[in-house]
Amino acid sequence: MIELRNCNKTYKMGEIYVPALKDASLKIEDGEFIAVMGPSGSGKSTLLNVLGCLDVLTSGQYLIDGIDISEFSDSQLAQIRNEKIGFIFQSYNLLSRLNALSNVELALIYSGDHNDRRKKAINSLRMVNLEERAKHRPKELSGGEQQRVAIARALANEPSIILADEPTGNLDSKSGKEIMSILTELHNKGITIIMVTHDNSVAASAQRIIRLKDGEIIEDQRKIEIEGRTQNKSLTQNIKKKRRFTIAEIRESAIMSVSSIFSNKLRSFLTMLGIIVGVAAVIAMIAIGQGASVQITQRIKQMGANLLMVRPGAAEFGGVRSAAGSRTSLTYDDAQAIASDAQFVDKVDANFSRNGQVVYGNKNTNTTINGVTSNFPEVRNFPVDRGTFITEDDNIFMRRVAVLGKTVVTNLFGNEDPIGQYIKINRIIFQVIGVMSTKGSTGGFRDEDDVIFIPLKTAQKRLFGVDYVSTINIEAKSQDVMDKATSEITDLLRDKHNIRQGQDDDFNIRSQAEILTTVQDTSKTFTILLASIAIISLLVGGIGIMNIMFVSVTERTREIGIRKAIGAQKWDILGQFLIESVIVSLSGGLIGIVIGILASKLTSQFAGWPTVITPVAVVLSFSFAVIVGLTFGFYPARKAALLNPIDALRYE
Repeated sequence: MIELRNCNKTYKMGEIYVPALKDASLKIEDGEFIAVMGPSGSGKSTLLNVLGCLDVLTSGQYLIDGIDISEFSDSQLAQIRNEKIGFIFQSYNLLSRLNALSNVELALIYSGDHNDRRKKAINSLRMVNLEERAKHRPKELSGGEQQRVAIARALANEPSIILADEPTGNLDSKSGKEIMSILTELHNKGITIIMVTHDNSVAASAQRIIRLKDGEIIEDQRKIEIEGRTQNKSLTQNIKKKRRFTIAEIRESAIMSVSSIFSNKLRSFLTMLGIIVGVAAVIAMIAIGQGASVQITQRIKQMGANLLMVRPGAAEFGGVRSAAGSRTSLTYDDAQAIASDAQFVDKVDANFSRNGQVVYGNKNTNTTINGVTSNFPEVRNFPVDRGTFITEDDNIFMRRVAVLGKTVVTNLFGNEDPIGQYIKINRIIFQVIGVMSTKGSTGGFRDEDDVIFIPLKTAQKRLFGVDYVSTINIEAKSQDVMDKATSEITDLLRDKHNIRQGQDDDFNIRSQAEILTTVQDTSKTFTILLASIAIISLLVGGIGIMNIMFVSVTERTREIGIRKAIGAQKWDILGQFLIESVIVSLSGGLIGIVIGILASKLTSQFAGWPTVITPVAVVLSFSFAVIVGLTFGFYPARKAALLNPIDALRYE
């Protein structure tokens, strides 16, 4: 039973209040067939919307089965619309991109009924003689057929009340008679029919006619007394059976979201574009940063894991401190003292380096001339490829022999064998006795193969006229004694250089581990910087998703109203739009991953930059894409979920 008690509904239009219902009271028994009539603006549609829980009263009470639903929540009202009430609209209100069967299934989806759903939908279409048109979309159906689909949708959940708003208003007389025949048949089965109409011939099918004028009920005429009918399932039973969000509903929401995405392919692609670019940029940038870090780390490790390097300290002139290494405080004697007196040291190499002009025949190049001892290949992990390296005798007797790096060989000799040939270094003749193995570049900044090695004393005395060394390279006995070796060398050199307690060292010692840590920290900062720049593009993509989703919500406002009218709850709408946003983000993320990996590979191949694609980068970018979809999709989805069903249905 339906009962209205002193019900009022007032709309606010700007600063003006317009009463649509005035102190309306009526009772409707189960199984009645009622026609609501009156001129335009009399409040007929408002009454129907209130009875259908699409609109709420300004004041008064609305009781169904003796329960006052005036204070019910949106979710409870949606449940009533889905399970107890079926709607038949004048304009049909079918979703254009769904076929007849899918339109009927919508009501079952929102009821949580996933068992034999398709079979039930087909049965509903069979009841209105439209089973053979189940696969046709609304635009492929006549007006009468569309209205029959709307009736089938209204019947899907076996409601006890059918609300029909001008069900024959847009139909020809033949189709109108067919619809009225169906409604009469439904009434005979015990369903309560409440119909709004202007047509007296249509109203003649009803047992009771209610007339309205200016929002007031002015006449309530019963043509036939209502016999007692079996009461349908009560509202109390409906409300107690609270619907839960299930995996099946998530699947259905995902299917509907995918359908929506594919129905607007270009817009969906443009929405994805920001995510695609962002994810691809994150992966490519991190790959470049990681590649540079790995390459530099490998180069440093190639020099030796337990390498210590002693360099001169900074010189001071008139209280002004120069750059590190500007002093001339280290000598070959220091290197020999370390080799003989330091117990944690295995091998020592002293070297002096300076650039020089090298000539062979009509070719010349400017390269690094490095005076070293015989221990250099072992200490610096830089073996000879062909020929021999400098010996201790070469150093003692200051012989003019040279070992060339691969780049120098290429620049001066091309494909010619350099072993045994003579070159000029700063106009002094040297014989080539060996060629070093390939070392490569250090992080792309310095070519380690663009170098010539000569005996240290030859470099000092014959070539450059100095008595000091640039660096002393020391190989500790193991990585475990690196700290002890550093302390030992520090004490030895301070004693040898007569440095008093409290005075600064005139040298500094660095280990490969320290250099490696510094480089890795720098590379990490560089990688984070690149990733941050790329993530900004992801955020821009997220803003794009939000804008497009707002457009989608606006375009689909009427659709949202239809879904709510047949029982969709707030979280149904929220879930659908949110899932749609996440699917767009995930799709863009997957495409972005593929493009990012390809971009990294192409960068490595054509630009020569090393790249390393890590699972962390892929997972990070993909996860961020999901978060962007959820974050930027939530607000438009929430806006859609909060739309008032009657306002959404009226949207044009």
